[in-house]
Amino acid sequence: MHTRTLGERGFDALNIALLFAASLLIILPFVHLLASSFSSREALIHNLVTFWPVDWTTDNYQLVWRNQVFWNAFRISVLVTVVGTLINMYLTLLTAYPLSRRILKGKKAVLLGIVFTMIFSAPLIPSYLVIKSAGLMNTLWAIMLPNAIAAFNLILCISFFRGLPEELAEAAKVDGMSDYRILWRIFMPLSMPIVMTLTLFYAVGHWNNYMGPLFFITDPAIKPLQLYLFSLLSQFNTQDSLLNMPESISNYSPLGIQMATVGVATLPVMLIYPFIQRHFIRGALLGSIKE
Repeated sequence: MHTRTLGERGFDALNIALLFAASLLIILPFVHLLASSFSSREALIHNLVTFWPVDWTTDNYQLVWRNQVFWNAFRISVLVTVVGTLINMYLTLLTAYPLSRRILKGKKAVLLGIVFTMIFSAPLIPSYLVIKSAGLMNTLWAIMLPNAIAAFNLILCISFFRGLPEELAEAAKVDGMSDYRILWRIFMPLSMPIVMTLTLFYAVGHWNNYMGPLFFITDPAIKPLQLYLFSLLSQFNTQDSLLNMPESISNYSPLGIQMATVGVATLPVMLIYPFIQRHFIRGALLGSIKE
């Protein structure tokens, strides 16, 4: 049995201390956000809140709950996230499977083009002109279709498919299965780690997407949650924001409303992540171990 030296124990202790400090830097802002969202207006005005609510109240969340504009933006973000992620995963898997097979001719040129898009992305003005000429302005398709396939995620999926035995596809072809059925009936069930990982990547990207809606959506009825949060923060950060607030919410703290709104907006990702964490960790280790 290996006896750990003093240097090894000291190295482990230093790593644990650094990781603990890094974890605190990540967690404490969320704790402060929650504490502020449950604190009273007077406590927030006098900066009495740190990491525990002062004068516990749920008024901020009640106001958010009654805000129809917030819930409309929330529904738009959920719709974009669900539909956009389904489009992403369908096209990514459909593209990655043939590019991972040895028999596909010309795949090197295709892969080179994909890598090229990772290095040189389309500038804003040409992208805007393409979206406008396609008639997608002020539609949800404008923020879902341009990023239908992420080059990095596609390469991850291709690498995972290459690790699956080629004999599986050959045996299925002998049994009369088409490539399409091989992908969805055989490769898809065996690829759940990378599927769940890419699903999380795509979903979080859609949920946090701000630049796309900012440039391509001006209709207030279809503005997603991120644009609503921006307008909320910019409105309450102006000096006369309290004077412009409706009488019904003039007794609320703008900071408390902001914190409660941001807390509700981040809740879906926090609730979903624990259920796919196991698959995410396995997918994140893709390519780190070679047999």
